[in-house]
Amino acid sequence: MPYQTLTLEFSGEIAMLTLNRPEKRNVISSDMIADLFSALAKIESNPARVLILTGAGKSFCAGMDLEELKSVATRSPAEHLEDSRRTAKLLKRIWSFPKPTIAAVNGPAIAGGCGLATLCDFTLAAPDAKFGYPEVKIGFLPAIVSIFLVRQVGEKHTRELLLSGRTIDAGEALRLGLITKIVAAHDLMNAAKDQAAELLLCSPVSLQKTKKLLCNLSAPELDCELELAISEGAKIRSKPDFREGLSAFLEKRPARWRPK
Repeated sequence: MPYQTLTLEFSGEIAMLTLNRPEKRNVISSDMIADLFSALAKIESNPARVLILTGAGKSFCAGMDLEELKSVATRSPAEHLEDSRRTAKLLKRIWSFPKPTIAAVNGPAIAGGCGLATLCDFTLAAPDAKFGYPEVKIGFLPAIVSIFLVRQVGEKHTRELLLSGRTIDAGEALRLGLITKIVAAHDLMNAAKDQAAELLLCSPVSLQKTKKLLCNLSAPELDCELELAISEGAKIRSKPDFREGLSAFLEKRPARWRPK
């Protein structure tokens, strides 16, 4: 089936999923979320055994579509909650996908895009790839990603990354454990395919059972924490700081924060 915001190709036992909004740095829109759910369902039911995820153009994914977020800033609390829950469902879907996943990060992976990249089982990155969660700089809350990030890099590094909102390079991402390997840009896709070929030598049943076990080890606790994150992520969308931060970003001006 055709997708509006991505492409899906199958090559033997490898599924190649490419975020395809290069003119918008592959930002995540409601259409892209719907396309991702549909494509992931197709890959899961397909004989392909490994998924490679990448981005078209110079970016992997620059996070949520802020222009779209601005249009939903005036929605009801129930609608904010549903939006937040949908984002959580997507990230958990990537994290728990039953087949091995490989992210080939060809450029910046920011906010929700960083989540998509680093929640894959293997994350290969070009040397000039960037990673970060700048939500605090625009009055937003990195609520859902925080649940996964603290498991990946520990609480101290999570606090530093989320409270500063700074962007880090591939070298620091590797040191922290956010990514698996740095690969020359011209060889990134070949490296991802080589990684997939290694996985195809393994027992498909063992791979599936191993991944399911790893997910089940923390699933009850993670689900409880996600509910809190979903609630907090929805609440902040009704705050003045959120509206001001989005407006400032889109208007390319400094934010005028009001004293609390």
